[in-house]
Parts: sequence; structure tokens; C-alpha cells
Amino acid sequence: MSDSAPVGAGAAPKPSPPAPDGSLAIRGGVGGISFQLEELLRGAGQLDEMVQQLLGVEEEARRVQDELGPYIYGSYDTGCDAINAVAESRKELGRVCQELVAVSASVRASHRDYVEAEARNSIPRVLGLEELRLSGSIWPFGRELTHNLATLAFPFWAGSHDVVRGVLESPLLPDMRPRPVTVERMNESIEVIEPSMAESLRRLQKLHARNDGEIEVIRFDNKGSASWMVLIPGTQPDSPATNPFDVQGIGEALGYDSEEVVPAVGQALREAGAAAGDPVVAVGHSQGGVHAMNLGKNQAFLSEFDLKYVLTAGAPVGGITTETGISSLHLEHVQDWVPAADGRMNPDTKDRVTVTLTDEVRTTDGEDPGIGPGHDQENYAAGAELVAASHDESLLASSAVFAGVVGTGGVAKVTRFKLERAPGRSSAVQPASPPTVRDTKTDAGTR
Repeated sequence: MSDSAPVGAGAAPKPSPPAPDGSLAIRGGVGGISFQLEELLRGAGQLDEMVQQLLGVEEEARRVQDELGPYIYGSYDTGCDAINAVAESRKELGRVCQELVAVSASVRASHRDYVEAEARNSIPRVLGLEELRLSGSIWPFGRELTHNLATLAFPFWAGSHDVVRGVLESPLLPDMRPRPVTVERMNESIEVIEPSMAESLRRLQKLHARNDGEIEVIRFDNKGSASWMVLIPGTQPDSPATNPFDVQGIGEALGYDSEEVVPAVGQALREAGAAAGDPVVAVGHSQGGVHAMNLGKNQAFLSEFDLKYVLTAGAPVGGITTETGISSLHLEHVQDWVPAADGRMNPDTKDRVTVTLTDEVRTTDGEDPGIGPGHDQENYAAGAELVAASHDESLLASSAVFAGVVGTGGVAKVTRFKLERAPGRSSAVQPASPPTVRDTKTDAGTR
């Protein structure tokens, strides 16, 4: 008795989204739908190649059939049988080719339908409506409305490089364009470092609290070879205009591909001792995550350093595409509107994983909520711990790349650098006013 076919055998293949992993909603990576579809499309391409091979065999069978024709007169019965057998083989080859073409076309049609469906489904996320729905029971209505209106409005100018530049290059904003950034070494220390994603984000939180435009470069000894981590803080609004991570820095990151910050990061790496070709991991929160991702598309930076991995937390990076082969993990939270502020969904690819934290978070009574508890860095550090404990195949693969660069930790060299932006025209020192000439006669008459 033959084995029965499995349920669904012969049906068109259907990609399936990964199941939620506790409070983590995971999209992308090797377990993501897009990669499944990429594999299906790759299979469809192989089917097309097989069809071409079968057509070659069919052509060869036709040639054999033609060459058998003269022999029919010497042995009619056997000659006819041979010709008929070859003709049936050609017919069967044609039938198989038609079926393979139909399967290939079905896979491609499924891919097209999925892409269109995803585009429609992404609209609530792009407009921030999903955050509005999911945060409804968390914040007071006024804060919800404010944040989500900001999310709705921000894409109109942040979603396009040209629009951002058009705003920042207005004559009314003479100091908003990127200005040269200098790098100053602040200090260097030897520390015992745990190179986990969670601890990296906690170090980044302490760096951000300094509020002075500093970045941190860490040198790891990974099995006898040097590897590096760069920590880039988020927006530091209450700082001098010379701090490249102030509010103006958002414009440079989104509109100018971090054209001044990226070279400064490269200089910091060189001054810390990084050599050409050394592997690098970049970690950034909020605005810092945008700068970190821009490292992965800057050809000058990539020609010198081997950027392997980018970790972002609460960063609007959907519009940034890094070079092929650079892995990235993006942590977002349903109560954090900032990741959606560029109006773009993060691409769902083999090397790019987006993890949305769905747990409910609150601001401790008496604390300043800032732009909301979902954007808090400790919240993202806790999420990174859940990522490390997950058995999801996309997260396992992504975490393995991160660990492969930084190693197991231990003694590491930590160097802090201060980045400083050149003063703008409005902040430049103004010429001194001419001295006032006193009228001594008048003075004497009034005493």
C-alpha cells in the first residue's frame, strides 16, 4: 500500500509569518516572509532553468525522431514503434514543461499579490495609526494625540531627502545645513565589557546622559583579532549648537546621509587604532541609529572598514538601505512613534530584522515622560535581553552575526571622543561695538 500524500500536497506554496515570540513581534530575517518568497522566487528561477533544459532534450528527441524516419522502410513494424515511442516522449516532455511553467507563474503571481497586500497593510504602521491604537490605554489622550499627529505630519517632510533639504536650505534657516565636525579624544580606559546587545544599549544610555556630543569606540580582542564597536547617542536637544547630535542633527541624518558625522566616526575609529578592513559593529538609539545605518551606505567608510552589523533602537531607518551583506537588527516599540517618523517601513530582507516590543510600559510617577515611555533606552535594553533569549530562527541568525564580531567579551579598550560641529553664522562671535566717546564737558557740567 503506497503512502498517502501529505495534506496540501500539490497546492501552491504559501509563505507564513513567524509566530509571535512572547512580547516580541518579529519581521524579516531568514524566517521572514520576504526571505521565504525570495527562496520561492529562486526556486521559480530554477524551474525556468529546468524548462530550458527539457526543451533542449525535446529538441534532441525531435532530431532522433527525424533520423529514425529512413529506417521505417527496412522494418516497418519496429521502425513505427521506435518513432512512436520517441514521439510520445516528446509529448510527455512538452506536458512536463507546461506544468513547470504554470508552477513558476503561480509562484510569481503569489509573490506579486503578497507585495501588494503588504503595501496596503503597512499603511496604518506608516501613518502611525497602529501606535495610536496600541497605545490607547497607556497615555493620556492629549499625549497620544500630540505624538500621533507628529507621526502623521513628519513623513511629509522627513520621508524624502529632497524635502528635508528644501526645508533646511531655506534662506530663513542659514545655520541648519551640515557643517564640518571635528573629533577630539577625551579619554581612554581598559574595562571588562560584556558585549551583549542589552549591555551595549545600557552603555549607550550612559553616554547619552552626558549630553555633550560624545561617541564611544570599543576595541575587542576576538580570538586574537581586533574588532570594534561604535556607540552613537540619540538626540541631545538641550546642548550647544555645536553638538552634532542636537535637533539639527536629525536633519543631517535624514536629509544628508550623515555626511559630516560619518567621516567623524571613521576618524574616531582610526584614532582609536582601527586598521583598514577591521570588522565593526555600530549601535545607535533614535537619531544615533540613523547615523549608524548611514555608515552602511557610505562608500568611503565601507572601503576602509568592514561594517558587519548595525543595531538600532527607536530609530526611523526605513528609508535607508545598506550595502548587501551588512546585517541589522531594529528594535521598536508599539508605544514609540519615533521609528515610524520617517513614514517608511523597514525592509523585510534576509539580513534585516525588525523586532517590535508589544509589552505595556509606563513612566514612573514623578518622572519626565519625555516623548513617551516606549522610547526609553532601558525599555529597549530589556527588549534586547528578550531577543538574546529567543529561539526564533531570524533572531538566532542575526544574534550569531553580532556575537561573531564582538566575541565573548572580557578586557577591552574603551575610547571616548567628542564630536563638535563648527559654529554657524548666527552663533559666530560678532564684531565688538566701537567704544563710546564721552563728552567730558557735559560730564563735568552734570556732576
